[in-house]
Amino acid sequence: MSPEPDLRHHGDAEVRTPGLVDLAVNVRTGTPPDWLRERLAATLGDLAAYPDGTAARAAVAARHGRPVAEVLLTSGAAEAFVLLARVLRPRRATVVHPQFTEPEAALRDAGHPVHRALLTADAGFRLTPGAVPDDADLVVVGNPTNPTSVLHPAAAVAALARPGRTLVVDEAFMDAVPGEPESLAAVRDLPGQVVVLRSLTKTWGLAGLRIGYVLGPAALIAELAAAQPLWPVSTPALVAAEACSSPAALAEAEQAAEATAEQRTYLLKGLATLPGVRVHGEPAASFVLIELAGAAGVRERLRAAGFAVRRGDTFPGLGTDWLRIAVRDERTTDRFLAALAAVVGV
Repeated sequence: MSPEPDLRHHGDAEVRTPGLVDLAVNVRTGTPPDWLRERLAATLGDLAAYPDGTAARAAVAARHGRPVAEVLLTSGAAEAFVLLARVLRPRRATVVHPQFTEPEAALRDAGHPVHRALLTADAGFRLTPGAVPDDADLVVVGNPTNPTSVLHPAAAVAALARPGRTLVVDEAFMDAVPGEPESLAAVRDLPGQVVVLRSLTKTWGLAGLRIGYVLGPAALIAELAAAQPLWPVSTPALVAAEACSSPAALAEAEQAAEATAEQRTYLLKGLATLPGVRVHGEPAASFVLIELAGAAGVRERLRAAGFAVRRGDTFPGLGTDWLRIAVRDERTTDRFLAALAAVVGV
């Protein structure tokens, strides 16, 4: 019997050793950009006042074409999983795996049993008919999914919505997809309760600031807000939410997404030349999941060569033969591919 995955292990644990090239954390390099650093630095003179999220909520609402009452700002998208687990009372919670493990961890911490709907490598880790039980009244799915990098069609995700069910779609990496064609962030007419979670961490390099948000029905948003402590989001984080929702910032994010797509293609071409390295499905995000025999040992040897990659065995549905690799610039990718080729004996 395989050991239970460590749901609390995350990519940052891989890079606590100084000097490693970080391919384990999916935050875009070279961020935050200078203009955003300046905006954040300018908030230091306002720290004596309590945070006011009015402008930030309005900016996020406008960015997605939703009423302000359907927006909740959170201390990172991860807080939203905790709030949902505390507010909702599901009879059968289902998490679609492999995916980010905090939703399941939060549900279990709140005392909810969790059913795992496991997508398979043979199917390219795509949603398939019948993958989610009909009686599931809470479903959590990532799109694009961490760690598989698979982007599910919006229609396939929307098909999971139904009366009596809360569908939670984790779109933390959606802004890494040019044009965001499969996003449900602006969709408001699906049956049941549909909740979309977004993060500013990945594209803007704000993991340490903790800023994300929830989009959903106003009544549920009000319940989630009531479960938050007072002033849950700091003034600098609120300014970041407002600034990163501006038209200029969205245009910059789109350019970054297009660059990431080109860099991902370059990485995939290089990986395809290495015997025994397999990529399942069609990666669409800022990382790639690979399968290769003895990946756990490969990971350790890559560390010795100066590269940190994300182990895959902490994701339900994967195991010790999986690694997640962040997309980086071509020069970094060339160095990594050379190290990986040496490690696997090419």
